[in-house]
Amino acid sequence: MNYTLDQLVDIVAREVLKRYPADGAACSSCGPQCDGHCAATCPDRCREVVSAGADRLSARLGTGKVAADLARMIDHTLLKPEATADQIVKLCAEARENGFATVCVNPTWVALAAQELRGSPVKVCTVVGFPLGATLPEVKAFETERAIALGASEIDMVQNIGALKSRDYKRVADDIAAVVRVAHARQASVKVIIETALLTDDEKIESCVIAQAAGADYVKTSTGFSTGGATVADVALMRRVVGPGMGVKASGGIKSAADAAQMIAAGATRLGASAGVKIVREARGG
Repeated sequence: MNYTLDQLVDIVAREVLKRYPADGAACSSCGPQCDGHCAATCPDRCREVVSAGADRLSARLGTGKVAADLARMIDHTLLKPEATADQIVKLCAEARENGFATVCVNPTWVALAAQELRGSPVKVCTVVGFPLGATLPEVKAFETERAIALGASEIDMVQNIGALKSRDYKRVADDIAAVVRVAHARQASVKVIIETALLTDDEKIESCVIAQAAGADYVKTSTGFSTGGATVADVALMRRVVGPGMGVKASGGIKSAADAAQMIAAGATRLGASAGVKIVREARGG
């Protein structure tokens, strides 16, 4: 039988909800004795979180020296609208000094970041349709093309949230596919931010199904500019929907090693957290 996109999304949503535990996933890395303070009581567990599958953390401007074995997992991020050129230069200097994986900046700063990082292994990540996701597909595609031309190699796009909530699945899919086509043709990866805080569980499932079908590399929980960030339950649900072959990034509200461990246990393969560097510092006993 041939199904329409709407029918397929409904089928997947029903099946996942049947199997999804309402209480989310528990942290399997630390015992109750940690009481949320595992970075202090068992810092070695933080490295176990990395071993479990995390390949990125986030860190803000002002980060000091970070252990080399953890630095490669950090996205050094500055997306505030009031960020200045001097702050971007400092962000890049810190990323270069520490050997971070990327800096993540708004599109207006991609060229400057690429210039500052020239000759280093640090990549440039940027955001598209950020933070609302309500621009046109062709605008997002053009923004992606220009950002990559200026030096970006990772694109974090925001899905069309209003279209998703209107059940206009074709528009959502076309929006993502437009960005994916441009990015993949230029060897850049795409993460789709679904903004879980604004969605029902059904809508989270629908978002993940569509992003995966449209060829995205990751689904990501949040922009950090809406009403909430990542939850363990959301990450667990997203992982159940996309399976093992697609990345899941938990972003927003991850403030401790215990939070990170819970997200990894739930299925996250990347973490976006303003406390990311604090976590890795604690992991090396600093």
